[in-house]
Amino acid sequence: MKKSIIISFIIFITAIFSIAMSSCSVSKKVADKSGAQLWAENCNRCHNAPGPGEFNNDNWEIVGMHMQVRANLTQTDITKVIDFLKSANN
Repeated sequence: MKKSIIISFIIFITAIFSIAMSSCSVSKKVADKSGAQLWAENCNRCHNAPGPGEFNNDNWEIVGMHMQVRANLTQTDITKVIDFLKSANN
């Protein structure tokens, strides 16, 4: 009886760990998104985001650092967004 409880517990923990790890991986679909897509999906989700031409390149760097934390974006995602915003300034 005790042995079956221990085995069940180990199987349960393994299943939970497997589910948690699979949900943490970035899908190819998300990784392939452009800076413009990420900007539209993440910045406009919470507020009316300023247009790409409303800040200069240095200001977009500052905004990006602040919003990366608030929007829970990866470094890769925020780099894509900032690159998109900077390209719109040129």
